[in-house]
Amino acid sequence: MTPPTPPTVHLAPRVALARLPTPLERSPRLGAELGLELLYKRDDLTGLELSGNKARKLEFLLAEAEAARADTLITCGGVQSNHCRATAFAAAKRGLAALVLLRVPDPSRPPALEANALLDRLAGAEIRWVSHDEYRRRAEVMEAVAAERRRAGRRPYVIPEGGSSALGSLGYVAAVAELRAQLPEAWRTGPLTIAYAAGSGGTGAGLELGVRVAGWREARPVGFAVCNDAAYFRAAIAGLCADARRRWPELPEVPPAEISVDDGFIGPGYAQTTDEALSLIRHAARADGVLFDPVYTGKALLGVARRASEPGGLPSSRVVFLHTGGAFGLFPFAERLARAE
Repeated sequence: MTPPTPPTVHLAPRVALARLPTPLERSPRLGAELGLELLYKRDDLTGLELSGNKARKLEFLLAEAEAARADTLITCGGVQSNHCRATAFAAAKRGLAALVLLRVPDPSRPPALEANALLDRLAGAEIRWVSHDEYRRRAEVMEAVAAERRRAGRRPYVIPEGGSSALGSLGYVAAVAELRAQLPEAWRTGPLTIAYAAGSGGTGAGLELGVRVAGWREARPVGFAVCNDAAYFRAAIAGLCADARRRWPELPEVPPAEISVDDGFIGPGYAQTTDEALSLIRHAARADGVLFDPVYTGKALLGVARRASEPGGLPSSRVVFLHTGGAFGLFPFAERLARAE
């Protein structure tokens, strides 16, 4: 059955990159085990090379880049950044060059190319390894690289970490409308939890704006932090929403106090995970035939599973899990996953 066509966000131009609408699937077994009515919004299926939530953001960002006649995309992320890989392939599809800054402990001794970093190179992106200290100044460093490119006669366009900007967040304003149109009629009224992994704030900002644009008061986005704490993400998401509202005044206000972020499942840190999360990833693959990753969605899934067992741990037992992708991030954890039980 073909899902109904969702309303379109008309605030800014977009180019077609993602395969939309993405499927909405019922959890065959895991949801019942957790005592939840669980649906997966399969944004891991926005494509293969462009898989995950980044594709929705890049549709708006590349439209702006092309309107500015840019010929080079510059962005940044961790060594296994899904966003950098998606940007590299988006650039290749649109005939643009890409340069990605990847964070590593020692740029003089970069890691072997594998998983997302390998795919960056396969797509033709130039990789620059940067230290953790340089990455803390990533906006400044990317602007310096852009200035270097301008001096060489190129026309660069800088995309922030994760594609998280007011413009990029429109991808998830549109996704909320798409989701609501796909839901069973009974799910469109009454309390609903929309669970997602919070990595840079752009997806959360789009969801918070989207449920308000739709007047969908019963839907409560809940972000599970994969790095940084809840206060950081509330501020980041509120800031992106405020930026969007300054650019498009018709958008609603999003008070920081209304933004829900759970920072209980970060584990040892960004791009690191726990045996508990790996065990759940393995179990979900066997129970539901769905792949989650250790860096983003696995942490969010663990958060949902743990909070489901606590009274009031989730806004409701009816949950849509926004699967934002990341399957390539499984491969660096191959040895630990093989022994996770």
